[in-house]
Amino acid sequence: MDFWLQLLFGNAVGLSSMIVIFITISLMLFYTGYFIYKIYKDEDPS
Repeated sequence: MDFWLQLLFGNAVGLSSMIVIFITISLMLFYTGYFIYKIYKDEDPS
C-alpha cells in the first residue's frame, strides 16, 4: 500500500500516470458497456 501511495502522491509523474491509467480503464468499461447495450438493443425487432 505504501508503494501505491508513493506513486500517487510522491511526485507529479506518478500521479499523472495513475490518472491516465484510471481514465483508460474507465473509457474501456464505458465503450464495452455501450457496445453490449447496442447489441442487445439491436436484437429487439420492435
